[in-house]
Amino acid sequence: MVKFVVEILRFAKQGEKTGWTYFEIPASIANKIKADTKKSFRVKGKLDNHPIKGVALLPMGEGVFIMALNAEMRKAIKKNAGENLSVQLEEDHDPLEMDADLMACLNEEPEALKQFESMAMSHRNYFSKYIASAKTPPTKAKRIAQTIHAMLEKWNYAEMIRGNRA
Repeated sequence: MVKFVVEILRFAKQGEKTGWTYFEIPASIANKIKADTKKSFRVKGKLDNHPIKGVALLPMGEGVFIMALNAEMRKAIKKNAGENLSVQLEEDHDPLEMDADLMACLNEEPEALKQFESMAMSHRNYFSKYIASAKTPPTKAKRIAQTIHAMLEKWNYAEMIRGNRA
């Protein structure tokens, strides 16, 4: 477990990351968590006293990574940009669990299941998290139906989102 203190930052204008609240993990620290990697990987640990797991570190170049702080994390740590944060991290080797309701529905549609299983794990995680984040049962059911349709159309997550807007 690597321990360090960082300042919470916020992107002003940075393409898709505009407005994100995050902190940087310098190359020297990232290398202690997972040696010699330049690709995204998942970590677990604590942000102050708030436990986290399965959170992705995103590469920014030169061995530097960032961790985005979503609203749930910011609410739990009660901190915003400009404040210091005590961080404890280690690589998280545990696979993310797929949403049980999604998997049950995919098992009823063999072609959709086949397409889902052919996708990289990171892409399957997008779909599962999208469904699990639904706040009501009707929203969850709608998102599962969208995902099944996307699998039958052989769409990735971004294509599904664009298709749903049309």
